[in-house]
Amino acid sequence: MDMKWKFVIPFILLLILCLPATAYAHGARIDYTVNMTIDIVASYDNGDPMGGAQVVVYTPEDPSTPWLTGVCDDEGRFSFTPDSSISGTWVVQVRQSGHGDIVHIPIGEDGAVSGSAGGYTVLQIVLMSVCVIWGCAGTALYFSRRRA
Repeated sequence: MDMKWKFVIPFILLLILCLPATAYAHGARIDYTVNMTIDIVASYDNGDPMGGAQVVVYTPEDPSTPWLTGVCDDEGRFSFTPDSSISGTWVVQVRQSGHGDIVHIPIGEDGAVSGSAGGYTVLQIVLMSVCVIWGCAGTALYFSRRRA
């Protein structure tokens, strides 16, 4: 066997083993919109709604004591109106049969969502970009070096 293939075949096998596998119904996802109320939609990773799931809402002032509890409808929907006098990051937890998720919703002083709603912050985007560029440059320099 050619010397090159001794390294290529294990690399390809390792690459295949590292590919992400989808695990259905073991995770959950919460999407939310904010108007005067916060409307959440809870679903499993495969898209099925978490109908009848338990919902617990925590305020920024007391993140250990539930401010509101409830149950999602059959389509995984739940709505609540946060206290506009309490600004900060509200925490909503949805659980059903051992599956669930937590979402952090930043509410500003005026009752509007502040910051990014579920996305990355500017600092995170810049840091990820620098890491990718650094990794690409390092890899290119490694493979471009001349053999002694």
